[in-house]
Amino acid sequence: MAKVIDGKAIAQNLRNDIKSQIEEMRKTVPHFNPKLSIIQVGAREDSSVYVNMKKKAAKEAGMDFELFHLPPTITQFELLSKVQALNNDPKVHGILVQLPLPDHLDDRIVTEAIDPKKDVDGFHAINIGHLSKRASEPAFVPCTPKGVIELIKSTGVTMSGKKAVVVGRSDIVGTPVFSLLTKNNCTVTLCHSKTTNLPEVVKTADILVVAIGSAEFVKGEWIKEGAVVIDVGTNAVEDASKKSGIRWVGDVEYSAAANHASHITPVPGGVGPMTVAMLMQNTYLSAVRFFNESRQRAIVPLPLELLEPVPSDIAIALAQKPKPIKFIAEELGLLPNELELYGEYKAKVSLDILERLSHRQNGRYVVVTGITPTPLGEGKSTTTVGLVQALGAHLNKIAFGCVRQPSQGPTFGIKGGAAGGGYSQVIPMDEFNLHLTGDIHAVTAANNLLAAAIDARMFHENTQTDKALFNRLCPTKKGKRTFAPVMLGRLERLGINKTDPAELTPEEVTRFARLDIDPATITWQRVMDTNDRFLRKIEIGRNDTEAGHERMTGFDIAVASEVMAVLALSTDLKDMRERLGKMVIASSKGGDPVTADDIGIGGALTVLMKDAIKPNVMQTLEGTPMFVHAGPFANIAHGNSSIIADRIALKLAGIEAGEGEDKMGYVVTEAGFGADIGMEKFFGIKCRTSGLVPDCAVLVATVKALKMHGGGPEVTPGKPLPEVYNTENLELLEIGCDNLKKHIENAKKFGVPVIVAINRFTTDSDAEMALIRKIALEAGADDAVACENWAKGGLGAVDLGQAVIQSCSKPTAFKYLYEVDSDIESKIETIAKEMYGADGIELSDLAKEKIATYTRQGFGKLPICMAKTHLSLSHDPKLKNRPSGFKIPIRDIRASVGAGFLYPLCGAMQTMPGLPTRPCFYDVDIDFNTGNVVGLF
Repeated sequence: MAKVIDGKAIAQNLRNDIKSQIEEMRKTVPHFNPKLSIIQVGAREDSSVYVNMKKKAAKEAGMDFELFHLPPTITQFELLSKVQALNNDPKVHGILVQLPLPDHLDDRIVTEAIDPKKDVDGFHAINIGHLSKRASEPAFVPCTPKGVIELIKSTGVTMSGKKAVVVGRSDIVGTPVFSLLTKNNCTVTLCHSKTTNLPEVVKTADILVVAIGSAEFVKGEWIKEGAVVIDVGTNAVEDASKKSGIRWVGDVEYSAAANHASHITPVPGGVGPMTVAMLMQNTYLSAVRFFNESRQRAIVPLPLELLEPVPSDIAIALAQKPKPIKFIAEELGLLPNELELYGEYKAKVSLDILERLSHRQNGRYVVVTGITPTPLGEGKSTTTVGLVQALGAHLNKIAFGCVRQPSQGPTFGIKGGAAGGGYSQVIPMDEFNLHLTGDIHAVTAANNLLAAAIDARMFHENTQTDKALFNRLCPTKKGKRTFAPVMLGRLERLGINKTDPAELTPEEVTRFARLDIDPATITWQRVMDTNDRFLRKIEIGRNDTEAGHERMTGFDIAVASEVMAVLALSTDLKDMRERLGKMVIASSKGGDPVTADDIGIGGALTVLMKDAIKPNVMQTLEGTPMFVHAGPFANIAHGNSSIIADRIALKLAGIEAGEGEDKMGYVVTEAGFGADIGMEKFFGIKCRTSGLVPDCAVLVATVKALKMHGGGPEVTPGKPLPEVYNTENLELLEIGCDNLKKHIENAKKFGVPVIVAINRFTTDSDAEMALIRKIALEAGADDAVACENWAKGGLGAVDLGQAVIQSCSKPTAFKYLYEVDSDIESKIETIAKEMYGADGIELSDLAKEKIATYTRQGFGKLPICMAKTHLSLSHDPKLKNRPSGFKIPIRDIRASVGAGFLYPLCGAMQTMPGLPTRPCFYDVDIDFNTGNVVGLF
């Protein structure tokens, strides 16, 4: 008699092994959680039985299981949509659609819609195709055929060289088994019911697999002596001796075959239990594969052809062919559904990444700042890009840059673009500097909708009675008057605990309906992304239809809008909604703050901004990733790119449990202006809001800029550079290094390592470089290195990259400069004394009045965002280097409550630039032969 192959016992051992493997994996990877999702359409009893078997097995193995029980009337489109949703769900590792489906649904189309990498049933054409190819392997082997091979292996019989016969050619069992036996080096014959001389063919088999779907089709005398027989069939035959009236038999005449075979599977208890066990194994293997793939990140750099002399920025950018952005996304481990393409070379990324990678340890966090800016430029953006290129393309690290999106105002004005320069640029440079993905346009639309709403509300309040105003705000619909959801928040702020408009008293109606905005307190202006000095101050309401409602207002550049600051400081979509609603646009005549939500517009603003909150991903000239997101002003706002971009980059650059520190990636973010402004706001506002802690600060300086701080002559645009800037002058340089020393001291006050990056030019001498390094180290810098990335790309910043890696390995003792619970005046004074070196502050009467107002209104605990000139450590742009003996005059204080800070004005702040005599747009055009933009820099 043949030995019985106990499929039930073998399957149970396999399931036990899977459970043990999952438990072992979770010891080092606690978030490891294989998940099987099954879609069942209708309520066929047999399908429900099979689904429950799979559910029980998944739970016993320690897997997550989810059943989607859909009605039999579901349309094919609806079913395919559900399949696609599961394809896109990173928590789901296996998808199975229980067959058969109702007649109006196409089984083939539905099963082919499953992602081949989640097709744990193994029926997808791609998996079946790979199974049939000798040189490739499928993502999954179909469960029943896989179980058949496991049963054969359990016998101890060597398959290689054996003759095998498969009876039955179904796509589910016969054909895949034929392929698997072939891969195991059997000589295989595939038969079916139409095969001639079938008994003789079967008689040749050392290994016989029968899956023809006919009860006891293969007779015992057909079996070769000593053959291994795997009976896949399950057939019900009438049997009056059974309580159910039936008994289950296979496709092989078991009792007779057992007299000839060496091993045979029973029915039931043979192949059946293996199918479910293999499904569990496929789901586990899928989870392991997804986990391993999430750890496999490798940036493939683009080679740079370095030319001398260095060509123009636009020439360099156009000469480099970028990688398709979806390739970069794949290199970084982004899932296809986490990327929204905007053309071939830029895309938005989904905030869902943060949830998917929430378990991952953050990468290293580096902020790039600079000395006090001069007209000669320090190359802060260029150094940021060069450092990312060095880390990612030359030091084999996962490295991201995070920079602000530039405004089109300066691009067409005097400054030009902001994509870096030379061989350290973000590309495509023209797309970076122009519309990108439309975020600034979204900010403009949201800002101006609110501006229109403010004036419209004042107009309607001034022309209607309380009753008429209330009736229009809460109109009757189908005989019932209701509050819009946004109105309930206003009622709560007013202390009116009612939700039915009919219940409000006349006094409550007045309080609710009338914002009673004081026009003299309105701080909200309209914006546009163009430099236009003639819109700085305008009168609105001059048409006859608005007669008597005129007022003076103005335009700001779009990036000066508080909406932009909100975008940059929001931590997620819900947080952005709350911040937009909290924006204070004026005070009422009674002195109470009036918010965007009081006007009822917070939700609408969020809808306009819902896509803008997703960061934009681009690349450097060397193919390393760059996030470009948000662009708030660096004076009246905090001048840093978005928190969300940094958070996503830090997760993508981070490491999984069990990975070594050598796998740790780096995120390099740039702070606007000098360290006294951009860096202080990065630490005091951005880090305070995000909770992120930087590992290192890079302080950028140049010999020329330090010479100017040392007393070098003024630079006039269009005239030759004074000779002192192109020849060695150690005395002038040493004096100017006082500015550098102050910024090093400032950075060290936050408890982070500081590296000085000396952006080297060809005219700088070795002695000048050595002097800066000596002074920097004496002032407390952890290192000071020369950078030549403008001329050499990442290769020219390798020393800087190595210094950053070294510094980031050091422990930090990060601390804030002040506590937000301190009073407003104390916080301002702390910044003035500690960051600028001032003797103190001088508050105007208006500033004192604003302090009292904001304290009374509950805004006194907000952090401070100093609005002062970037051209000096002091309030006076003429005071270069490290001035002393001055006090900072505070002429006014304003509130960006939605963004979450107060901004004291230390002088006249220009929020709408003008165009120069010769704007940059003179040089910008289209090359009609290539379609390329020319003239940008």
